Amino acid sequence: MSESIIKHALKTAATLIAFAFIGTTMLAYVFDITRAPIEASEREARLALFKQILPESNYNNALLNEKIEIAPNELLGNRLPTIANVAKLDNHFSGVILEAVAHDGYSGDIKLLIAINADGTVSGVRVLAHKETPGLGDYIDIARGNWIKLFDGESLHKTPAKQWQVKKDGGQFDYMVGATITPRAVVKAVFKALQFFEQNKDTLFEPTKVQAIKD
Repeated sequence: MSESIIKHALKTAATLIAFAFIGTTMLAYVFDITRAPIEASEREARLALFKQILPESNYNNALLNEKIEIAPNELLGNRLPTIANVAKLDNHFSGVILEAVAHDGYSGDIKLLIAINADGTVSGVRVLAHKETPGLGDYIDIARGNWIKLFDGESLHKTPAKQWQVKKDGGQFDYMVGATITPRAVVKAVFKALQFFEQNKDTLFEPTKVQAIKD
């Protein structure tokens, strides 16, 4: 191989390395300057969702900062660790916001956000993500209707365990004809989340530091 060819190859390699370095540096810079705004936007979106299910009058602490880590738990359906946000009013426990997953939806997992007051009543429920059939099973989404508000004010004390089913199964919860599987999964998930709350409320009542709740 001639000396000129070697020099050309080295020059080409050096140029490619320089472009790669510059490209990597620019990507890192862009990521660094956009990370903070993106994180702030995500926090605002999550707080806006919290306000839908837990009235602001029920707490005066920083919800996003008061949290408890929850290990995978059968009652919540979380297969990976998740976070519960704890609400406090004048430094007293007033409620908690849990994430739960119904794995028996018609088209797959249904992810829920469930706010529970200190007395064990449901403050509100919202669907975070689902793949249910558009125009049929998606009525569980607040954007498609008010069905999800059926859980507001519900509790294990108010409604007997046998009634935590859709009416087709002998329970008290309404459903859309032709779309029974979806609401059945959501009702079951909310019921289990309330059971989780009852079993772990002593730990939830002491959220002065990040704690871990194990299955």
